[in-house]
Amino acid sequence: RENCSENILSSANRLLLHEGRLMLAESTRLLDVYLFLFNDFLLITKIKRNKKKYGGSDTSLIPVCPSLTPELQSFIREGGFCTVLDQPIPLDRLILKNVEPV
Repeated sequence: RENCSENILSSANRLLLHEGRLMLAESTRLLDVYLFLFNDFLLITKIKRNKKKYGGSDTSLIPVCPSLTPELQSFIREGGFCTVLDQPIPLDRLILKNVEPV
């Protein structure tokens, strides 16, 4: 949407409760996603891998936020990144259901 998206991440009271990878079933295919669960919304991002290799640069020296999981830190150091898949889902509008694995 064309709105002030900078306000989405600017809450001083927002807490990151959990984060992690997940396979999202999307009609006919599986999508590799990374979820960020905050105390007020769920953010679903699509995992992208950078196909370009960086010449002789040492990617292990890239600064990464220490509060991220080691898995995500490693992914970022390898040139990967996450793009927002859809609008954040407010927790008061989210319904969770247990389903049997297929």
